[in-house]
Amino acid sequence: MKRIPNIISALRILGAISLLFFYPASVAFWVIYGLCGLSDILDGYLARKLHAESKTGAVLDSVADICFVACCAIQLIPVVQIPAWLWIWAGVIVAIKIVNQVSAMIVFKHFCFPHTKANKLTGLLLFLSVPTVFWSIVTLAFVAGVASFAAVQEGHLIRTRKV
Repeated sequence: MKRIPNIISALRILGAISLLFFYPASVAFWVIYGLCGLSDILDGYLARKLHAESKTGAVLDSVADICFVACCAIQLIPVVQIPAWLWIWAGVIVAIKIVNQVSAMIVFKHFCFPHTKANKLTGLLLFLSVPTVFWSIVTLAFVAGVASFAAVQEGHLIRTRKV
């Protein structure tokens, strides 16, 4: 029973990779997208409910999140027009996240992916806003603002050793 959350996270990785085989406008893509999003909520909920929280599970969840975002980006970037300023903003967020991981390696001698409320909110908002990118980038700009705060907060927590 205690392995169920990790199994769900591993299945999310497989689901994310399977997105690469479907066109973004297809029903199959959006069904898998939805299942991956629901699995992200479910694995954390079950880990807490079953008292199965672990460092391995937290890392697996973060890896699954990264795979999901990367696979979605690979599929959606070619079909969605995003202005340069939003690309630059996203690049800054990624740069902050990389600096955070370098800091974690210096401070803790391992990567650190804090599951803060701001990071969870960013994930939820990103999940909900991605389907809207076909007709508006306003939601992505809002998510970028929340993600910026989350990235800075994550860095602060790592550097002050409050993780």
